[in-house]
Amino acid sequence: MRGSMRILFITSSRIGDAVISCGILERLRLEHPGARFTIACGTVAEGVFTRFPALERLIGFEKEGFDLHWLKLWGKTALNLWDLVVDVRGSGISFFLATKRRKILRGGRRPGRRYVQLGDAFGFAPAPLPVAWTAPADEAKAAALLGDAPIIALGPTANWDGKIWPPERFIALYHALALHIPGARPAIFGGPGEAEARRAAPVLAALPAAINLTGTLTLPEAAACLRRVHIFIGNDSGLMHLAAAAGTPTLGLFGRSKASEYAPAGPRTAIAVAPGPEGDAPMEGLNVDAVLEAACSLLDIKVAAHEH
Repeated sequence: MRGSMRILFITSSRIGDAVISCGILERLRLEHPGARFTIACGTVAEGVFTRFPALERLIGFEKEGFDLHWLKLWGKTALNLWDLVVDVRGSGISFFLATKRRKILRGGRRPGRRYVQLGDAFGFAPAPLPVAWTAPADEAKAAALLGDAPIIALGPTANWDGKIWPPERFIALYHALALHIPGARPAIFGGPGEAEARRAAPVLAALPAAINLTGTLTLPEAAACLRRVHIFIGNDSGLMHLAAAAGTPTLGLFGRSKASEYAPAGPRTAIAVAPGPEGDAPMEGLNVDAVLEAACSLLDIKVAAHEH
């Protein structure tokens, strides 16, 4: 390993944004064979990168007042001579690190798909889609949990209530979609913690045959499970982005967040958007028929007009 290239990659504190940045990270890995990567991200997003093939070191950080987390990150990285520092957070920390080359992406919100913004900043055309890395142990666990039945995966949680489609509509959607997928079984995905469990509980209670994958998986295990499902339908969340990155057909539901920026990015994706101003439309305005139609279209299921 002596003399191999060393790259520092500074990315998001949130799971969804961390997943979105994986496209350019994978491209950098492929363009620099043998390079060793140090990845700095929020502690909740660390699992996005634990299976990254070229990982040398993973540094998790928690946001702190007065931007002290950046000072601490500088302290953990300043003694190295880097070949390349990439900062997709726009923090500017790389100005104070010894590096042969630096790439700082401007921070803040701006129009356009986030993954495209990252790709454009590097001159990657087309912009690389996000990817999800797993290990054989993750794939084996997913196979054991999900079996061989076609799985309709639902993601009824999100990081705040305004982004959540009503649980009774997830339930109605599952029953309607399962009519078109013989042998289908539901699986409910959610993150760790009481809030996620509370948000998933009504859907789990109404679908007793569901596989409960709420708060029970590491992020690589979740990616492996998502890769095996027939379709994932969920609110705008880190799990939605992970499903798309894993390559599974992914339908994202939007209302209080902007699909023009954060629609799922993957080889087979679609969105269903509540009517109203973009980013400020109540999720209650999104009806079951609209979501069912989008799901059937994504799966190339032909549905007679009278069935809507």
